[in-house]
Amino acid sequence: MSTLVAYFSRAGQNYGHGGIIDLPKGNTEILAEAIAKALDAPLFKIDTVEPYPIDYYATTDLAKRELREKARPAIQGPLPSMEGVDKLVLGYPNWWGTVPMAVKTFLDALDLSGVTIAPLCTNEGSGLGGSVGDLRRSYPAARVVDGLSITGTSAASSTGKAVSWARRALA
Repeated sequence: MSTLVAYFSRAGQNYGHGGIIDLPKGNTEILAEAIAKALDAPLFKIDTVEPYPIDYYATTDLAKRELREKARPAIQGPLPSMEGVDKLVLGYPNWWGTVPMAVKTFLDALDLSGVTIAPLCTNEGSGLGGSVGDLRRSYPAARVVDGLSITGTSAASSTGKAVSWARRALA
């Protein structure tokens, strides 16, 4: 059996250090890449067909509307095969207290029966929010373990912590 690392991340305008900063690479992507490399696991980026706005506040408004409407924005494919995959490291930013709806589009399309999901959430102080409970309720065929919250602005310096957590969470 094997592990897959899948993540949703957003470069460009993000919130950090008390204001809007421009990121050349998304915080979650930095952590997911480090975990995939350390675990020698394939990496899948969850990307929407329609990109989110460049403007941070326009993106947060859209994300709030998607959550309220329980939207499932279209994502780019093809999706990875889950054949032989029994462990999934799932990286995402905390958007309005849970996973972005694009992550749910991804998970809805997979057979998660018997898969262990290890949630990795980046944020600027809101922690995991209700994302772990939401994942457990939404995907009861999977085993969702306790997640790891990492502040986005410390993502680059927290790759070792994320790798150690992933190894323990999937053991």
